[in-house]
Formats: sequence, structure tokens, C-alpha cells
Amino acid sequence: MTKYILKRIVMSIFVIFLIATATFWLCRAIPGGPFDKEKPLNATTIANLNKKFHLDKPVSEQYVDYMVGVAKFDFGPSYYHINESVNDYIDRCFPVSMTLGVWAMIVATLLGIPAGIVSALKQNGWQDNILKVLTTLFVSLPNFVIASGLMYFLGIKLRLLPVSMWGTWKEMVMPVLALAAYPLSYFTKMMKSSMLEVLNSDYIRTAKAKGASNFIVIYKHALKNALLPIITVMGPMFASIITGSFVVEKLFVIPGLGQEFTKSIFNRDYTMIMGLTIFYSILLIASILIVDVLYAVVDPRIKLGKEGK
Repeated sequence: MTKYILKRIVMSIFVIFLIATATFWLCRAIPGGPFDKEKPLNATTIANLNKKFHLDKPVSEQYVDYMVGVAKFDFGPSYYHINESVNDYIDRCFPVSMTLGVWAMIVATLLGIPAGIVSALKQNGWQDNILKVLTTLFVSLPNFVIASGLMYFLGIKLRLLPVSMWGTWKEMVMPVLALAAYPLSYFTKMMKSSMLEVLNSDYIRTAKAKGASNFIVIYKHALKNALLPIITVMGPMFASIITGSFVVEKLFVIPGLGQEFTKSIFNRDYTMIMGLTIFYSILLIASILIVDVLYAVVDPRIKLGKEGK
């Protein structure tokens, strides 16, 4: 397994290199520059800014300098926030997005997996029918609709929770629920489908024929295999959530990465766009690697590396 992990790390570094390269050249290909504003700056000011941020150098030289910085995990200065770096914003905003994402995934996992099991065991029953309606509803509705509904009913009408801001547990409830709605519904549907498939397997019929109780059959024999598809999607989805939900953070005025990424696009803050894109890619690639390793932990029959070929 160690050799497999090292091989994947080398491949991941190469992929991140390609992503960083593509992001750099795509940002340079966008018409205009980082200092083009609605109210144009004078030529002297633009020249001084270009010199300060080394944009007066040839593009090829800028690329080399940027890639050297990326190798050191230095994403450079922000073009919009003077005297601030992209790393400063990641250090400040990522813990907020991380907290929001972790709680959303905890809620989605703790509710979605049991709901999927219940839906499979009570197939076509009233429990299954209710869960079908709820999961279809939450999967279909965009985040901003769910967030707006929570704000209206829990915040404005019932006055149970604050409508915006971030910090106390009350301020966290609605953003977490809004962000957890989609993965919760997705996990429920996937867990139901996976559990039904596993329960119809030959080894489950054999376990039942030997007189094993339903509890043993479900939680000892079926659950591990049924969880594998959930683990597959959990890693990338977790990486996506913890880097910040643009809409949820914007609606609830949460100072996370999602809101900053949106601002950087409107402000033509190219180093911020590139830095956050690469940072997201690192998290996504790391999560996929962790998922592959978890496969072997959850199901020892799965071998990594040459043995699994």
C-alpha cells in the first residue's frame, strides 16, 4: 500500500502542476487586466502597479515565477486587496468554510445513511414514500431556495434563529442545514439503492438461511459493502463543500472562501482566482486518495496497487 500511495502522490503533484499551468494561462487569456476598473486609472498608476506586481516582465517569466511560488505553497499577492496575500485569505477564510462544511457533512452522513437503510428495509412503505418525496425535493431545489426558505420561516416568521452572520451555534444552524440538504438527500438515495442490491446478494441469503438475526445481517454483513458507494462520493463532495458554498456563504454573510472566490472573479483578482482554484484542486485530489485508502480499510478484499490489478 505504501508504494501505491507514493505513486499516487507523484501523480497528484503532476496533476496539480497541469491545473496550475492551465489556470495561469487561462487567466492571462482573459481580455483586460487586473487593474481595469469602471473608472480607468491613469497610465502612470497602472505602470507602477504592474511594476510592483512584476506584471511588466514577459509572460513566460511571470509563469516561471508563479510556478516556483506554487511549489512553495505561496500563491502570491492579491491584486485587489493591496498589501495582502492569497495565503492570508486562505488562512483566514478556510477555517470558516471548513467548519461549515464539516458540520454539513456530519449532518448529511448521520441522517442520510440511517434514512437510506430505513428506506431500503421499508421499501414501498409509508416511511419509504415520505423519504422519496423529501429526498427528491431537496435534490431538486437549489441551495439558494432552501436557504431562503429557512431564512423566511425560521428567521423572519418564527424568529427562532438569526438570519445572517457567523459565530454562535444559532448562527450556524441554518447555513449548515442549507448546505447539508443536497448531500443528505443524495446519500439517502444512494444508500437505499446500495443496501437493496446488497440485501439481494447470495451471501446475505446464506446468512439468513443460517438463522442470523436481522440486526446481524444488516449491520455486520450488509452495511460494510453498502457503504462503499457512499465512500466513493463522500471524498469529492466533502472537498467541494469545505472549500465554500458560494450561494450559502453569500446569503448568510459568512466570511468563507466561497464568498471571497466570487469577489475575486468580479474584481479581476487573478492571483486569488488561481490560488483558490489550485487550493481546491489539492483538497479534491487528497480526498480522492483518502477514499481509495478507505476502500481497503472498509473492505479488506480490496487490494491497492499491483495486487488489485
